[in-house]
Amino acid sequence: MSSEEGVAGDVPGRMAAPLDAVDRAIIAELLRDGRISVRSLAERVHISRANAYARLTRLTDDGVITGFTVELAPHKAGLGTSAYVSVTIEQNSWRAVSARLQEIPYVEHFAMVGGDYDVLVLVRAPDNAALRHVVLECVQDIPGVRATRTWLVFDEAHGPGAGWGAADRP
Repeated sequence: MSSEEGVAGDVPGRMAAPLDAVDRAIIAELLRDGRISVRSLAERVHISRANAYARLTRLTDDGVITGFTVELAPHKAGLGTSAYVSVTIEQNSWRAVSARLQEIPYVEHFAMVGGDYDVLVLVRAPDNAALRHVVLECVQDIPGVRATRTWLVFDEAHGPGAGWGAADRP
């Protein structure tokens, strides 16, 4: 663990401090509606507004909640082509590859993974020509990238996630 990584929860794959039922309920409500007012949030999770403010502040300060965002329908927003691109990289090139991937337009998300490939990249582009440019001229041009493989996304859906509002969680 580097000196930049603080508590165990800052390291992917390691557990953070456990959240209580109210914290999980707050997270569940925010995932349902990120624009909910603190007043409505407090009412929905049956706590005072002051308690809701304090918990939101703590969850944000602790890095559990890292931001509030909008969820787009990519196709309706002009991004009609989506693909997952697996990337094989040279050993010890993750930091440099990661830094370059962060600069490429249409790269929505990427992660270092274990398995047959080293990095999995989600690309959402306006069309196949833009996707081709991203993969063949941007990603494959990154020093340290050895190979790529692209899978077009035909349809997608959301799963239930971690079940933040579930009563059976510890």
